[in-house]
Amino acid sequence: MLAHQFTALRHKQFLKFWLGSFTSVGATQLQVMGLGWLVYELSGSSLALGYLGAASGLPAIVTTLFGGALADQINKRMLLIVTSVLIAVLLALLAYLDWAGIVQVWQVIAIAGAISIITGFDWPARQSIFPSLIERKDMMSAVALTTVIWQATRMVMPALGGLIIAISDTWLLFAFCSAGFFLMFLILLTLKVAPSAAASQQSTRSQIVEGIRFIMTNRNFLILISLSYAVFFFASSYMPLMPAFADMLNVDEKGYGYLLSITGVGAVIGTVISGSLQKSPRLGLAMLLSALIFCVFVFLFALVCWLGIAGAFYFALGILFSASIFSSIFMVTTTTILQLEVPEHLRGRVMGFHGISYSLFPLGALLVGTIANVSNPSVGISISTTIFVAYLLWVSVTQPGIRKIDGRALTEKAAQATPFS
Repeated sequence: MLAHQFTALRHKQFLKFWLGSFTSVGATQLQVMGLGWLVYELSGSSLALGYLGAASGLPAIVTTLFGGALADQINKRMLLIVTSVLIAVLLALLAYLDWAGIVQVWQVIAIAGAISIITGFDWPARQSIFPSLIERKDMMSAVALTTVIWQATRMVMPALGGLIIAISDTWLLFAFCSAGFFLMFLILLTLKVAPSAAASQQSTRSQIVEGIRFIMTNRNFLILISLSYAVFFFASSYMPLMPAFADMLNVDEKGYGYLLSITGVGAVIGTVISGSLQKSPRLGLAMLLSALIFCVFVFLFALVCWLGIAGAFYFALGILFSASIFSSIFMVTTTTILQLEVPEHLRGRVMGFHGISYSLFPLGALLVGTIANVSNPSVGISISTTIFVAYLLWVSVTQPGIRKIDGRALTEKAAQATPFS
């Protein structure tokens, strides 16, 4: 069973892309951790973290629409080469401003916004390129392995980032981030991608409209994407506010790093577990339950931080570990279904729309940060998570097409390209 998780690695170009992605994704994890810590250090404000979240999320929501259409029109490898270089330059600029001691909150937020714009073009290309590097029967393996990159770096990099900040300062962390994206650029130069279907001659606007129409007329796709949006905006918005939660738990930058890293440990385990669910006849139900259990643990995390009980930090670590297991199961499952069922000529656009979800959790932090500004972060995340649970329960009761998704049927259709009904 475990060997099945690694079958995609037998494809040389996917292996190269997968190993190379560790550098840029690792840099992204350090970047997110460092931006939050720097803004909170400069401002001491949960609301400022909310503004950072909005800058990190809102531009990507807009540009991802165009990025998905662009990924279906032009060479995806070249698009990733350009985005990698641009992000490397921006992070190098931030490292310099921080090193020179002249960095201000607005500058950090502006650079985060610029990176967000570029990410809107990077993410759809990144998500839609790897199916061209493998055979369709290895799709679940490729999705799980790609998720492992995010979760493994999320497990290691924040703790490493906390150590870097403690020993030196945030400028060195951002310098490492810039180097990570530059290394990805060098690896992309050597990547060989199989030719895709002929690019559409439609305008970008027409392609976006076509992608929206496809999603709107396939109800299961619409619900799956909306669930991903909701879980990130409402339930996962505690992540950008982690510096404030670390402050509530009375821990320093290393403790902050541990809080972020433990989520990666749990997520890696969740990714492994999700592989065993691939052929489950109750895959849809397992996906919905994983989202619900994730929310229960988020509630517990908020409660422990608020109460400040003895040993709260260690309780928080255990709760975050558990929450991340179920969050990972939910995301691997939804991503795999979409990757398998969306036709190739629409995959960039549909995965672009799905990729918006990753831009929503920092944007959700603006909502939670606003509430926290008049109360505290625990109250904010409790309210937002309650909203998501209400939507999740509505989907579970009223959408049998989602609840009854059959993993066995999904696996049998892995070699086909027709969407489910």
